[in-house]
Amino acid sequence: MASTPSIPSLIKAWVYYEYGNIEKILKFESNIPIPHINEDQVLIKVVAAGLNPIDYKRALGIFKDTDSPFPTAPGFDVAGVVVRVGSEVRKFKVGDEVYGDIHEYAVRPKSIGTLAEYTVAEEKLLAHKPSNLTFIDAAAIPAAIITAYQALEKLEFSAGKSILVLGGAGGIGTLVIQLAKHVFGASKVAATASTLKLDLLRNLGADLPIDYTKENFEELEEKFDVVFDTVGESGKALKAIKEGGKALSIVLPVSPPVIPFFVISNGAVLEKLQPYLESGKVKAVLDPKSPFPFSQIVEAFAYLKTNRAIGKLVIDQIP
Repeated sequence: MASTPSIPSLIKAWVYYEYGNIEKILKFESNIPIPHINEDQVLIKVVAAGLNPIDYKRALGIFKDTDSPFPTAPGFDVAGVVVRVGSEVRKFKVGDEVYGDIHEYAVRPKSIGTLAEYTVAEEKLLAHKPSNLTFIDAAAIPAAIITAYQALEKLEFSAGKSILVLGGAGGIGTLVIQLAKHVFGASKVAATASTLKLDLLRNLGADLPIDYTKENFEELEEKFDVVFDTVGESGKALKAIKEGGKALSIVLPVSPPVIPFFVISNGAVLEKLQPYLESGKVKAVLDPKSPFPFSQIVEAFAYLKTNRAIGKLVIDQIP
């Protein structure tokens, strides 16, 4: 097992010891035991971490039956530096800059997530950080881009098809627009957002930005091959698809026949999309308030829960 010197046995992390409202239960601790790595895992010094709605939903206990034991440090997305590698790890070495979503299955997450000084992840969940991305940009990408890519594959989306993205300015929506347009070759990309976010949708590649404060997408004459719901409007989504079209939602529960989607973290997706990230064809979208310092995680979660964030919220200045 390769390792760098001066790795502490106790680390700083934001943790909770019971389920509840994440802003109320999160506590800053400086004496959490550093997580142990298995043969197929690496230990990562966290440089930046992304926040996701799943973090505060998990804190409410939605995975109670399959969750890891307390104390829990939330966080799925990581960008950081490998400081220790398990004996079976071949892809990474100490000193490599990596990024990924560290929980293979959201419903079975690890105890120590990415809102900690150090975290662990299986080799197969990580990829080398594209050299043109900062750690902050990289931390904004993994869970959202893997979700977007896998869901488009599940929809059998392909060149020449049209798509409507509900919630186009959010963390996942911003990436669905870009992947549909620049990777999958969509013939037309429509997306919903509020008035001030329509220019962002255009800049990302949307051909038809729809202001949901002024018009109802389900009443448009134009219908779409695919509707991708990131906001929980699966009932209305069905009214926007062409005959024979498909709708998918990442927000449960769904209205059948809308397809419910569950992401499985996979570093191979990040590797496959690396040329698009390095060329700038696909890019991270960060909320103007990002990054939040590690000391302001409670404030960051409070803002995330307003559903007003553009793109992603990222945490940096991690000790």
